[in-house]
Amino acid sequence: MDFRWLGTVSYADGLALQNELVEQRHRGEIGDTVLLLEHEPVYTIGRTRDQTSLRNPGDLPHPVFEINRGGQATFHGPGQLVGYLILDLNLHGRDLHDYLRRIESFLIAFAGRFGMEAGRREGLTGVWVEDRKLASIGVGVRKWISMHGFGLNVSSDLSGYEAITPCGIDDVTMTSLSQESGREITVEEAARSLEPLIREAFAPGAAV
Repeated sequence: MDFRWLGTVSYADGLALQNELVEQRHRGEIGDTVLLLEHEPVYTIGRTRDQTSLRNPGDLPHPVFEINRGGQATFHGPGQLVGYLILDLNLHGRDLHDYLRRIESFLIAFAGRFGMEAGRREGLTGVWVEDRKLASIGVGVRKWISMHGFGLNVSSDLSGYEAITPCGIDDVTMTSLSQESGREITVEEAARSLEPLIREAFAPGAAV
């Protein structure tokens, strides 16, 4: 599994790179690849007629991208670790439910390394600390090659979420590694710590 730390990347450039890597993975030119990065501020939303989670689409502070993942609106920006997983799911079970649970599992284990007890909430994809949302997950699949992935809040600054209803969940409270741990954590520090857990989650024979 190849990991690439990209630093800060525009959403358009990140999406173009994902599309290129998906095709390369499908042709067998590369192995499973994980991109870890930060984005310039942007909102994304899945391809759905219901876009009420954007609240006021004509008056948002950052651009909006409609993309091929599931789910309602979320925010990406500085202080958030974004992980894009370009994996051949033919090698990992061809089961999207299992795939989402694996992503949740390694993020839950990761939060534990920072002293917090994270978990799931019934019927809601993502990772939570009690009733506060720590990480959002949205994936796309093309020819059983995955793309998109997760957004893990690292910085204590969560103001980017204020203009939307995150993931379409009313009255949700967003949280971050820094808020929950009581110390400011950098995105690059989080990325380095997360890599071995992702490898473990998708190792041959790994279970949820």
